[in-house]
Amino acid sequence: MDSSDAADLIAEVAEEASPGASADRFRNRAALLIATLAAVLAIGGMGGGNATDDMISSNIAASNTWGFFQAKNIRQTVYELAVEDIDIALVTERDSAVRRQLQDRRDEHLATIARYDSDPDPAALGDPLRGEGKAQLSARAADFEAKFEQASRRDNNFDLAEVCLQLGLVLGSVAILAMNRPTLYASVALGAVGTLLTLNGFLLLVPLPG
Repeated sequence: MDSSDAADLIAEVAEEASPGASADRFRNRAALLIATLAAVLAIGGMGGGNATDDMISSNIAASNTWGFFQAKNIRQTVYELAVEDIDIALVTERDSAVRRQLQDRRDEHLATIARYDSDPDPAALGDPLRGEGKAQLSARAADFEAKFEQASRRDNNFDLAEVCLQLGLVLGSVAILAMNRPTLYASVALGAVGTLLTLNGFLLLVPLPG
């Protein structure tokens, strides 16, 4: 049941309910409850859709970043093997000019290896997430994974909230038709739980300290 279904139901039961001042008050309160739950359900549906989008985008970003990390790790390994070859050549090489060339190439490879390990963004040296080194890439991938987990928790909240609100709408409708207060109270309880879960889903958007 969505918000438009709830509006149709309110109009229908208003025509079918028995007359009387007490019945009118009960019916009006129940109709107001149904309208409120339908509004919260619509808001939660929007939040759940956004959470799902965040899960997908964060998962893709984490996967791409780890792929870049692995590619950089392979290139770094190639340079490390090249350094080992140069070290072996230096043991047997006697020509000083060739040794200098080998040593220069070795120093260049070591500098490249170090840059692959950590290559922070010069414009944001204090930000561990910015840069193209393995340290920055792994930190950035872990950050995307954390965002995925947060979005997943939000999505679970919105899913549970939708169930509670849907049940609350159904019980509210039954309460109007049966003119039964306990059923209406159960609808209120489920609506309160659904509303709290919806609110919690939005509160999880706030980043945790530290």
